[in-house]
Amino acid sequence: MSAINKNNRRIKLSDKFYKKRLKLKKIIMDKKLTLEERFKAQQKLSKLPRNSAKVRVMNRCQITGRPHGVYRKLKISRIALRQLGLEGKIPGMVKSSW
Repeated sequence: MSAINKNNRRIKLSDKFYKKRLKLKKIIMDKKLTLEERFKAQQKLSKLPRNSAKVRVMNRCQITGRPHGVYRKLKISRIALRQLGLEGKIPGMVKSSW
């Protein structure tokens, strides 16, 4: 489950540096400032850890660590959801039969 742990570290880092990254990006995008000031802000931004970027965080299943087919609201994969449903651990969810 190292993939889950790695992703959780990325989430913590992105939360920690969120405001700092936002502030630096505003400076970089501000065309009224001098080119030198914007370049310094760009350098500061590149010095921050790569994993502090929100883009690096991946939607992963909290049970299995599967990266695809994950329901955002539940934070579990379709396969884990089906398994929990079959075990009767999700109220109101039953296996379909027709």
